[in-house]
Amino acid sequence: MEMINALGRRKSAVARVYLAEGTGKITINKRELADYFPSSILQFVVKQPLNLLDVAEKYDIKANIQGGGFTGQSQALRLAIARALVKINADDKKALRDAGFITRDSRVVERKKPGRPKARRRFQFSKR
Repeated sequence: MEMINALGRRKSAVARVYLAEGTGKITINKRELADYFPSSILQFVVKQPLNLLDVAEKYDIKANIQGGGFTGQSQALRLAIARALVKINADDKKALRDAGFITRDSRVVERKKPGRPKARRRFQFSKR
């Protein structure tokens, strides 16, 4: 099997993933998974698609992540891994979709509008 690549995005985070057969090593920006995401919850999020299909020990994953915060980055990586797994075996798509790992979460920060302090907040109004 040659290397499979896929892309995942979430908020302003972009994750590029390269999947190859291996022993289950996950490297992000040339650092270990536990190094890059010290939080066990974020590590769990990244591994969700692999654990769902019981292939956590089958593939080595190299990822480049740019932009966003740690939550957005972990979810972008999850999407990219799920997409790469579908490229390897299309039969897995339904299971991954049912778990919600194939859907791109399109929610992003709303822009700030002129004449307002934030996107929707208005300046304090008093009739006096």
